[in-house]
Amino acid sequence: MSIAIARSMLLWCTLINYGVLVLWALLMLPPHGWLHRLCTRWYRVSPEQFDTVNFAGIVFYKILIIIFNLVPFIALLIVGRE
Repeated sequence: MSIAIARSMLLWCTLINYGVLVLWALLMLPPHGWLHRLCTRWYRVSPEQFDTVNFAGIVFYKILIIIFNLVPFIALLIVGRE
């Protein structure tokens, strides 16, 4: 696999993952009550616990995107310029 292909793959992975992240964050805004009611069918959580778990998940997912997609992409950009 060439550096150009790896760079392209990491760029698309980053974009797709950020799309999932934005979708997750948008689901926490207007349909928040509906989503909480849906999840309380399986788990007994208060709205505060639900918000905390989702916020922690969003932050953790964002950190993983940065570490495993964005940083290697930037590194390949730097290496590819030499």
